[in-house]
Amino acid sequence: MYSYRSLQPSDLETLCSFPQNEEELYFMFPNAVYPLTPKQITKAVKNRLEPTIILHNDEAVSYANFYDHDDGSCWLGNVIVSPGYRGKGASQFLIETMESIAIQKLNVKRLKLVCHNTNTRGILFYKKHGFKPFDISLRLKPSGGYIAGIHMEKILLHYPI
Repeated sequence: MYSYRSLQPSDLETLCSFPQNEEELYFMFPNAVYPLTPKQITKAVKNRLEPTIILHNDEAVSYANFYDHDDGSCWLGNVIVSPGYRGKGASQFLIETMESIAIQKLNVKRLKLVCHNTNTRGILFYKKHGFKPFDISLRLKPSGGYIAGIHMEKILLHYPI
């Protein structure tokens, strides 16, 4: 049903259509300015690892990448799913794919992420998929208000091939 590949320049316009408002963009990409543009993504990807697109019938439906890779962990970032594919398995496929890439290509044992406290759906999704909170940080929203970033992590299981 779903497949994946590396982000391509032809995906940028589609990816920019995923965040439906400033809050969704902030959840996906806190440093971006709404509306998201291909230029913002291109600039951000220069400092990211494994930018990955999930496809359904050759249509881009979700996206994520990694950052701050060190000797045993990395952070999952810029996670977003097309509005038309939310609740339809694209998120689960994205997380499973990113976990597999983290293990196979980056030799990561711990995958970490930040989910904002107002993103209840995201927090519950990550909990369901084995992520546990380990810290909280104070963040400043573009509107000037404060928000809590809930740091979550998952220990990844490495299976011999």
